[in-house]
Amino acid sequence: MIHSTLKSWAEDDRPREKMLFKGERALSNAELIAILIGSGSAKETAVELSKRILMACENDLSKLGRMTILDLERFKGIGQAKAIIIKAALELGKRRQHTGTEKKKSVKSSKDAYQLIAPMLQDKRIEEFWIMLFNRRNVLIDMQLVSIGGVSSTVVDAKIVFKKALDHLASGIILVHNHPSGNKSPGQSDIVLTKKLNDAASYLDIDLLDHLILTDHDYFSFRDEGML
Repeated sequence: MIHSTLKSWAEDDRPREKMLFKGERALSNAELIAILIGSGSAKETAVELSKRILMACENDLSKLGRMTILDLERFKGIGQAKAIIIKAALELGKRRQHTGTEKKKSVKSSKDAYQLIAPMLQDKRIEEFWIMLFNRRNVLIDMQLVSIGGVSSTVVDAKIVFKKALDHLASGIILVHNHPSGNKSPGQSDIVLTKKLNDAASYLDIDLLDHLILTDHDYFSFRDEGML
C-alpha cells in the first residue's frame, strides 16, 4: 500500500501525532524532518524520503547542514519550498544555541568565546569573517558578520570592523573566521591581518582580545598561542 501523505498513515506511525502524545524527544531525526516536509512522493512516505536524505549524509546532521538548497532539491520529492523549510529549521537550531542568557555571560577564555560563536560558523562551505563585541567587563554585546568570501579566503575591511565596534561602543573585540578546509592553522594572511587590526585597535582604545579560527569541530586561538 502506497502512503503519500502523513494523514494516510496508521495513527501510531504519524510523526505529528507521535510528537503530540509522546513529545518531540521521542521522534527520530527522520520523523522530525518528515514533519517539516509534510509529504513524500508517490512511491515513498515522508519518513522514507527523510531517511533517504539522512542516508546520503551518513546520518550526520552536520553534513545535512552543509547541504545547499540545490543539493536538497536533487532528492525526488523535495522541491524548492521543502528545501527552504529544511534549511530554515537547521538555521534556527544554530541560532538557538547562542540566544538568551548566554549572551550575558562574561567571556573569560577562548573556549568561552568559541562556544558562543561556533553555531554561527558550523557547516559553512565558504569563509566568513565575524567580530564579537564586548563591554569593559568582557560581557558579549553582539556578534556581527563583517564579510563573506570564497572557499579559501575572505576580504576584510578594517574600516567596517571598527565602525561596528564604535557603533556598539565596544571596549573589546574578538576576530573570528572559519576555515572550511578543516585546517585550523593560520595562514600568513591571517597573521598579517591580525597584526594590522591589533595596531589599529590600540589607536582607538579598543582591546583586540583574540582572533579565533574555527573549523567544524575545533578552533585556533591567537591569544592562547602567544601570537597576540
